[in-house]
Amino acid sequence: MAARADIARLIDHTLLKPEATGEQVAALISEAVALGTFSVCVSPSRLPIEVPAGLAVATVCGFPSGAHATAVKAAEAADAVAKGADEVDMVVDLGLVKEGRFEKVEADIRAVKEACGRAALKVIIESAALSDKEIVACCHAVEAAGGDFVKTSTGFHPAGGASTHAVALMRATVGDRLGVKASGGIRTAADALAMVEAGANRLGLSASAAVLEGLGA
Repeated sequence: MAARADIARLIDHTLLKPEATGEQVAALISEAVALGTFSVCVSPSRLPIEVPAGLAVATVCGFPSGAHATAVKAAEAADAVAKGADEVDMVVDLGLVKEGRFEKVEADIRAVKEACGRAALKVIIESAALSDKEIVACCHAVEAAGGDFVKTSTGFHPAGGASTHAVALMRATVGDRLGVKASGGIRTAADALAMVEAGANRLGLSASAAVLEGLGA
């Protein structure tokens, strides 16, 4: 079994509930430090936040629908980075994906990537709502646009969250050139390990403590 500390360093410890308070964000940061996670991921309105050295700050952009004007997404990403975000998780325009307009999908991603500057860009494709062909095409668009990670899910779409099938397909498509983040519905140690085995090298979790507890000491 993978070491608990190694899995912890793959986790974006996440709190994206719209009703989340500043007190809850502070608790999230404290828990992330105690658990040894890679980052905390919070809504952009919660930035800036103070975190100790060694803990990254992630946020979201065009979240959760992705159906925002590109200029709005880019402005949101730039503002987040100016307020200290190290990583930005954007949502693709799913309508464009379903229409097969991948040149537009790529342009949307590229604009946000340029706005991110120094920050890494993770691109949420909402894999549970897509066919395998659409997942592959999205991965190609992310890579062509300069994205750093492809990510399965927002955790808010009714189609569902991450699956090992989607993660494996995403990893097979991007190889070792991009990261793959699994998120959405990962609530147990077994779930997390299955995603890593399928090819994920980042995990978006709100249930980080329960997942790591399942891995033992």
